[in-house]
Order: sequence, then structure tokens, then C-alpha cells
Amino acid sequence: MTDAGGAGGDDRTLGLTLGGGGAFGAAHAGVLQVLAERGIRPGIVTGTSSGALVAAAYAAGVDQVAIERAVRAFRWRSIARWSFAPRWGLLDTRAVTDAVVGALGEDPQIEDLPRRFGAFATDLRTRRGVILDSGPLSVALRASIAVPGLLPPVRRGAQLLADGGMVDNVPVQAARALGADRVIVVRLHAKWENVRMMRTVTRTAELVEDPSIVLIQPEMERMAQWTMSDVPRLIDEGRRAAEVALDAHPVPLVPSAKPLSADRV
Repeated sequence: MTDAGGAGGDDRTLGLTLGGGGAFGAAHAGVLQVLAERGIRPGIVTGTSSGALVAAAYAAGVDQVAIERAVRAFRWRSIARWSFAPRWGLLDTRAVTDAVVGALGEDPQIEDLPRRFGAFATDLRTRRGVILDSGPLSVALRASIAVPGLLPPVRRGAQLLADGGMVDNVPVQAARALGADRVIVVRLHAKWENVRMMRTVTRTAELVEDPSIVLIQPEMERMAQWTMSDVPRLIDEGRRAAEVALDAHPVPLVPSAKPLSADRV
């Protein structure tokens, strides 16, 4: 089901960035519910990994009720099947195309979606982040969720694309590049993050200090990241975290003066 109001009431300079995190991405459904209830309608949305999947549904105009229903029904086989030629990964993500067509009736071009959308991926050849904001939606999603060895990377021209979380799991610069001067960022947070995650933790402090950003951090402690057993709790936690963040920092925000860039294809 698509949003009956279309995208006409969207704030075209407000971005929404959804971070990755496997099954933790279910929390994004709760965040979207709170945004809808408060009449907050970002016109630009970006994401990586599971965040890209939810972001794509929002960009396509799917309403929050249908997104929650899809999140509750989601199983990994919806996006991956065993590969019969496992050179780059044990699973084949071409099932994503079937899932997109099943949900939207077609595999649309990203530039034709009612809201601006960018999936964030990593070019394995250059180790740079790439914003996928044109071309078939399924290709961008397959690239953004790819995990070499498990889910195969996607070739696009000279690029070999995989999960954007290897470069930045909260790709706020992608929303900036698509025209956002204020951004709501959802970072899937866990208190048990270790030293290897320090770069992300440090960057989170910068996000907190930026007056053009509202940072929503659902707490993932004691929840399953790779099974769907905690989906109802994750959705509730997304709601809770969104309400706390938006009560403390109501939209609109102060526009950013920071020029941020990333490769776009």
C-alpha cells in the first residue's frame, strides 16, 4: 500500500538516514510510525544494508502500516537463496528483484520514485563510499546488503559494490549530497560495541553536536541481530527512541553549513 497523500506534503530539504544492522533494522519501522504520527515527512531518504531496504520502501511511498507488516513477515529467504555458483558468496541475492516486484509491482528506476532515495554502498576496489541514486532499485539494494563471502557483491561498471557499512553505517553525507540541509539519523546502537567500532562511536559524538541533525539511537542490547525473533521488541524500541529524540530536538532544525561529498553513480 502506498501513501495516499503521495509525496506532495514532504519536506524536500529534510533528510532521513537509516543505518544498517541486520535484523536490528526492524527498529526503523517504529521510527517511521512516530514520524508519520507527528506529521514529519522527509523528502530525502538514504540508508545502508537493512536500513536501505526500509528506506527504499519509504521512498517508494509505502505507508508505515504496510512497512511494519512487511518487517514482521520478513525472512532472510526473501532476499537471498543458495547460490549454485558461489564464487563471491554462498547466497544469491537476485531474490531481491523478485521481492521488489512483489511489493511494488515492478522494479522501478530510483529516479522515478516519489521521494529522493540513495542506497549507500562500498566500492571494494577503492574502499570509498558510493551513493546509488539512479538505475534499477533492486540493483542498488543488492549492492547495499552485500557481504562478500555470504552475499555476493554487485558489479556496476568498473565498481564492485558491497555493504556501505564497511565505510559508514550511518551515511548522513549521502542525504546531504541529495539535497538535505537537515537530517534525521537513525543509528542502531548497542552498548556492547567494542574497540573495533571506535571510529563509529567517535563519529556519533560529532552527530550529536551537529545542530542540523536529530540523532535517534534505538538500544539493541540483548536483542538478536541475525534472527527475526525480536522484531516486535525492535519495532517498539524504535518508537521509544524516536519519541525521546524528537521530544528533545523537535524538527525543524538548523540547516547545515557543512559541505559533504561521496561518489555518486
